[in-house]
Amino acid sequence: MFNRKLLQKTSKALVAVMLLAMMLPSLAFAGVSFSGSFAYNGKITGNIAFDGAVGDAVYGSESVTLGVYNQDGTFIKEITVTGGTYANGKTTFNVNDSITNSVYSVVYFVYQDSISNHVYRAKAPAPGGGGGWGGGGGIPSSGDTVRSFNGSVSANELKNALDQYDHVTIEFTGDTVTIPASGLMEADEDKWLTIKNENGAYILQLRAIDLEALAKRHGIEVKDLRLSVQIKKLTGDEAQPITDAVEALDGKALSAPVDFQIWSVGTNGQKQAVQSYNQYVKRTMPISDEPSKQATVAYYNPDTKSLGFVPGIFEDSEANFWRTGDSVYIALEVSKQFEDSVNHWAKTYIETLSSKLIIDGVTDQLFEPDRNITRAEFAALVVRALGLTPADEQAFKDVSSNDWFAGVVGAAAKAGIVDGYEDGTFRPNAQITREELAAMVVRAYRYAGGDVTVTASEQTRILAAWSDANRIVWGHEVVAVAVKAGLMDGMTNTTLETYGQATRAQSAAMLYRFLSKVQFME
Repeated sequence: MFNRKLLQKTSKALVAVMLLAMMLPSLAFAGVSFSGSFAYNGKITGNIAFDGAVGDAVYGSESVTLGVYNQDGTFIKEITVTGGTYANGKTTFNVNDSITNSVYSVVYFVYQDSISNHVYRAKAPAPGGGGGWGGGGGIPSSGDTVRSFNGSVSANELKNALDQYDHVTIEFTGDTVTIPASGLMEADEDKWLTIKNENGAYILQLRAIDLEALAKRHGIEVKDLRLSVQIKKLTGDEAQPITDAVEALDGKALSAPVDFQIWSVGTNGQKQAVQSYNQYVKRTMPISDEPSKQATVAYYNPDTKSLGFVPGIFEDSEANFWRTGDSVYIALEVSKQFEDSVNHWAKTYIETLSSKLIIDGVTDQLFEPDRNITRAEFAALVVRALGLTPADEQAFKDVSSNDWFAGVVGAAAKAGIVDGYEDGTFRPNAQITREELAAMVVRAYRYAGGDVTVTASEQTRILAAWSDANRIVWGHEVVAVAVKAGLMDGMTNTTLETYGQATRAQSAAMLYRFLSKVQFME
């Protein structure tokens, strides 16, 4: 197998390549070009083509190893591309890889002394404009209703409805309905589907479910695939573990627990859970009592037998909530207070986020608001605040699968919320600075659909208002965004103290502001 040696990852070689790219752009960018997509979750798919002398060099190779670099020249990782084909003077390889250990927005590929075009990361898809994920303002009104018959819907009726309308509702009785993928496969992925019964509803864009990937795992074509959708109110023994989890929190249930699940079904009847989606999926369920400010929606984790926060708001005797995965959900109220936070400036933030199951006290009575917080601890809070499921994502060499924070750091890395250091470490036990805090909150804000940007002139003007802005190390843009969006306050009227170590209270305050602004909570 022919395989050229990658450009060495030394600063000297990198500088040489970058100088070559600046002085001879026609040469540096000749020979290597990428076409495809860089998804918001870090997935890069497409093709990389080699032509000219470089194409001649790789002709006949089964695979080629490339370097992936950030736009500022920072080395990210190596990838190997395969499936080389030759046509029209170019040798083309398939790219199917992920960049999940950072939030790089622009990358490029390097092979020998050739640099590809820049590849821009897509923004996280939000279901509606203006209000972030939670606002839902961009969801069109349903234009047609398709009703189930004997537990399934007609593929032709569904296809015709989606041909005419941007949003179609499927109504069914009972707990489960079967939807043929053939009724969905020709519809534009930007169209919407509501699937509802008396227990609740899914409201999702068609792009949220990758039908081709689901069909592939069954070894069938999309036209032969079916989706089985369950929205089931749990009672009796099925509901008992969730009831026990509410009681363990001294909470009050505001709804019955409802099991939301979607399975893909093959031609042999085999079912596989979809489990997670390409974006947040909205769900609704009825509530039985008037909610207070402490009310929240939670999902049940059967492994830990505990409840976790789900982004959501309450409207018209109904809980509206968003999550990327399926589970059993329940609305509840929990009231939390801590002796050492009663007269603290962050009292409201601490008690609200505690009642939402996002932050915990050090004990039942103490929160220790002025204690510093580590990078791993804050990553855990952000993952909870986004309603993400811990992920087995080994993104950093100093995070072991046995560490308590491995799953939350993996989820944060996969979502592009956390960034590592140049040596490939995360430094989970290092105390987080206010600059790092701002960066992680801004990334979470953007992941949740928050849309605030700053121009170069705005950034200069915003930071000029603070006498210690010259002490920002690298996060000038994210700090300016955090200030503009109202996520970050100064420590005094004239100082930001981004170099200072963040406290548990400051972390709670920034998370509270972020969640409120994207309408992830009341």
